[in-house]
Order: sequence, then structure tokens, then C-alpha cells
Amino acid sequence: MKGSYLIIVKIERIQNERWYKQYAAHRDEFIQKYNSSSEKLLFHGCRSTSAYKIVQECFNRAFAGVHVAYGRGVYFHEHAKYSHDYTDGSSERTMFLARVVIGRTCIGNSSMKVPPEGFDTTTNGGHIFVIYHDAGAYGEYLITYR
Repeated sequence: MKGSYLIIVKIERIQNERWYKQYAAHRDEFIQKYNSSSEKLLFHGCRSTSAYKIVQECFNRAFAGVHVAYGRGVYFHEHAKYSHDYTDGSSERTMFLARVVIGRTCIGNSSMKVPPEGFDTTTNGGHIFVIYHDAGAYGEYLITYR
């Protein structure tokens, strides 16, 4: 984030009951399957116009297609500074802090539309996670900053 984006304009707690119920059901499947939800709090940067659609409808992998080095899903990162690069260039930017179910991961590539059998998400082997199920993440907070 290069030190120039230091002002938090607002942090909004998202309360979308339908989306949360879908996420909770998906998370519960992971708990049954793995004895753990393997849930992480991760960041997702996006354009401001997309952020409000996401709040209403949830993360949607159908919009994947740009910057898909590790698979054609929805991308999340452990560090806000990485997700910052995917926000729009306006004076106010938006980023989600989301609960994400990870499960079993493997290294992804740009041609993957789903993870290989036996895996749930793809990764770069480090801090990037790509999910392929729209209920696999719940945007808990929307952060607006400049």
C-alpha cells in the first residue's frame, strides 16, 4: 500500500443473512469432512462499483477472468497490501475482510476452472488463496479508505 493510503474512511459490517447462511452451511460441510473448517480471515480488493454488488449478491467466480494466475476463481490474500493492487484507482478504494473456508489446497495455474479432485482451493504456495464455490467466503467487513 506504499504508505500513501493511510486514511480509513469507514468500516462497514456486512449483514446479509442469506449469504451468511450459505457460507455457514458450506463451512459446516468442511467441519464434517475435515474435522475443521480451516477458516481464515483474508482480504479481497475490488472496484467500488463491484463492492456494492458483492455485498448484495456475494462473491461470484463468474466474474473471474482477469489476473487468474492461480485459477479462475475468487482471489483472497493474507495481506491487505496485495489486495490493494486490485482496487480501482479512485480516491476512495474498497476492500473486504472476509471469512474464507480453505480446506485442502494445491498450487494453481491460469487454466484451472476448478481445483483438482481431492482439493478445495488453489494457492500460489504462500499467501494467495483462490476459491471455486461462491458460498466459500463471507465478506464480513467492507473497508473504504484513501
